[in-house]
Amino acid sequence: MSENTKLIQGRTGAWEIVMGLEIHAQVASKAKLFSGAAVGFGAGPNEQVSLVDAGFPGMLPTLNKHCVEQAVKTGLGLKAKINTFSQFDRKNYFYPDLPTGYQISQLYHPIVGEGVVEVEAEDGSFFNVGIERLHLEQDAGKLIHDLSPSESYVDLNRAGTALMEIVSKPDLRSPEEAVAYVKKIRTILIYLGACDGDMEKGNLRADVNVSVCREGGYEKFKATGDFSHLGTRCEIKNVNSFRFISQAINYEARRQIEILEDGGKIDQETRLYDPTAGETRSMRSKEEAHDYRYFPDPDLLPLELEQAWIDEIRADLPELPDEKRRRLMSEYGLSQYDAVVLISEQAKADYFEAAAKGRDAKLVANWVTNELSARLSADGRDFADSPVPADHVAQLVELIETNVISSKIAKEVFDHVWNGEGSPAEVVDKHGLKQVTDTGAIEKAVDEIIAANPDKAAAVAEKPQAIGWFVGQVMKATGGKANPAAVNDILKAKLGL
Repeated sequence: MSENTKLIQGRTGAWEIVMGLEIHAQVASKAKLFSGAAVGFGAGPNEQVSLVDAGFPGMLPTLNKHCVEQAVKTGLGLKAKINTFSQFDRKNYFYPDLPTGYQISQLYHPIVGEGVVEVEAEDGSFFNVGIERLHLEQDAGKLIHDLSPSESYVDLNRAGTALMEIVSKPDLRSPEEAVAYVKKIRTILIYLGACDGDMEKGNLRADVNVSVCREGGYEKFKATGDFSHLGTRCEIKNVNSFRFISQAINYEARRQIEILEDGGKIDQETRLYDPTAGETRSMRSKEEAHDYRYFPDPDLLPLELEQAWIDEIRADLPELPDEKRRRLMSEYGLSQYDAVVLISEQAKADYFEAAAKGRDAKLVANWVTNELSARLSADGRDFADSPVPADHVAQLVELIETNVISSKIAKEVFDHVWNGEGSPAEVVDKHGLKQVTDTGAIEKAVDEIIAANPDKAAAVAEKPQAIGWFVGQVMKATGGKANPAAVNDILKAKLGL
């Protein structure tokens, strides 16, 4: 994305947006971060709460090793520094869904330090986003306000669930970049198995810090590291869809520009995005923000990791999206665009590789990313439970490659296969869809059509593109089954082109 496309025009000149994101990802784990209570969606209110989560006096937290492993794995996936020494802190604030009156988090010594993520922009170029840190913390419970006109209900099932907070550097410059970055982080987390990425259930959500500055301000900040070149930022909390992230940023940037152009100043504050009204609203100002009185949690020892354990986790990492993209391009000769589309889901990439063995990979990629993807998404299914197995797509492509069927007939064959009528080969036999490659039969059809249309045949000499009409007639006469290349060759010979 070129620099100038990142500018927003205001009444008094151009502005730049600068953003950093905090992504909260729920750790894929069967138990909570400091208790043995179950984690999972769909349980009744307060059914997954231990005495530790409920904040009973004298209850001591016990760190879940699996959650630590997931955080280390994610840090490695973000090409970040794994800190062998980290520590849990108490962040003190009172809220009804936080029974202990504090959240256990990591402020001073996070488990993961700086890293970098390579992100694909919409135009196919790549940009890097710096990762500031990743730390582990507990989620809070949930307040429900709409069950009664006079009371609020508290569900503590989420309280104590392990979250990873992934904090980016202020490297994002447009709503499109922010969305592409969240998509990339989500893909990496799913590949690693560290978070299921389900945004609808709140298992992945983002806090977006937005500020605006005059053109050139960001460059000065990059050169000096001095934040005074950037505007005052506002934080939009808990945005849980790609569309809302984009809308919230657009609205917030415009809001800030209008205030500044009217001579006002931006108050640093926390805001919420209201998707119904399409606007952000003030939630609390940072000036009166809580003094969280962070201090090391006295119930938990510092976390010290052995390098050998970290190396073991590294050795077990799956192939990550960037590596997979490069391999699909080199091994199968795919374009970057096709490779990016295929790696967006692990199951899609696996399906492609299963279907592409020994076949024309480009053709297989087309069927997987176009026809099949469209059908699955219309049915609300994903590749993992595709009703058309990968070997059926491989067989379909083989039938096209060996001229048994044309690409056009292949679409009809695919319809029958999708409807459960058997493999492509069975469908071709059952419905008599074999391509006519018998030149004698094609020649006969060509002769008949030329004889019936002598005027059109004579006109082709002056206007060679009129041959298209004849191709259409021959295809019609053969029920669409004639080999198009053979039809063209025979027509050219007969019409003297």
